[in-house]
Amino acid sequence: MSSNADCFIVLPANTKCGSLIFGRNGEDAAAVGVASEICYYDVSDVLEGKTDGGAALEPVTDALRVILQKPKPFLWGGDFGANERGVAISLSWADGDQEAKDSDCLLSTDIVRVTLAEAKDAEAAVERIGALVAKHSNDNAKMNFIVCDPTAAWILSSAGKVWAAEKLQASCLRVPSGGLTVTTTIDKSSDGLDTTASFAAAHDAEAQAPEADWCGLKPVGDGTYTQQDMFETLRLASGAGSRAANVSVLTAKGSSISCHWFTGTPNAAESVFKPFVFAPKPRISPLTQVQADTEQTLLHSLHANRKPAALEHLRSLERSCVDELNNYFSIQDFASEELDELLKDCVEAEVKFYR
Repeated sequence: MSSNADCFIVLPANTKCGSLIFGRNGEDAAAVGVASEICYYDVSDVLEGKTDGGAALEPVTDALRVILQKPKPFLWGGDFGANERGVAISLSWADGDQEAKDSDCLLSTDIVRVTLAEAKDAEAAVERIGALVAKHSNDNAKMNFIVCDPTAAWILSSAGKVWAAEKLQASCLRVPSGGLTVTTTIDKSSDGLDTTASFAAAHDAEAQAPEADWCGLKPVGDGTYTQQDMFETLRLASGAGSRAANVSVLTAKGSSISCHWFTGTPNAAESVFKPFVFAPKPRISPLTQVQADTEQTLLHSLHANRKPAALEHLRSLERSCVDELNNYFSIQDFASEELDELLKDCVEAEVKFYR
């Protein structure tokens, strides 16, 4: 299963809400018909179960709540997720995971889940990913992680058990999949890493430098870019191999509420985004999870059989949802219990148009 993704990052100075906005388009033409699960984990179960790589986990005394997207059913880890402290982590590219499965290692997807369960900010997440790579990565694995919080974004590339990370300085960036992204600008790294050479070249991997190209309205430094703009960016960037898409609006605690938007269905151009926040007791819809004796989420199955006219109505609901939430966030800086079933309600409203 591929963990490729086309990712877009916009730093707070460019956004209307003063938040960091991160968007991700999953890519894998061979897996478009495979459902992407969305799962919520409380502190009591976020690290329960067996990792897909087989490595045992150390106990954690101060675990965090996590919302996780899985690139295929029944995985332990995920290719995108966020935690209650406003940290979001995505895979943009991973290679070598298949041979590492059940090998006493951690897969790239395992590392996403473990790090989200522990890291309280982006820099701590980078350090944790690096430690997990150094201890548990398969020698043949190559991976790119994008790590964001409300104030900063990092890109971390790893090859085997060595890694290098770059803190994003550009006001916005598109990170395509298909090779190690960190090359010569290295702000954190494995102990003893030669930072004078290209990280990608040193580890016999094709470098995939971030692109200047953007899709749709590009941030221009005037503080007007919105999450709706990111939705459209991902829709324009999507194609035949596009899988589930995500947008995270990461906001500093005390000023507003971070919100994470999921399609849960293939191809952003044919999907709608649905919101999740870390309310006191979140409940997400079972329609986004694979049930026993099935290989598809019900949301995925119903979306595949949708009538074309449904999309126009759903886009209107999506815009209304964005406006209502932005208004809510403008007057309240914490998520109350009235948002506990936000994602659940939006998913169940969507599937009514498909039946």
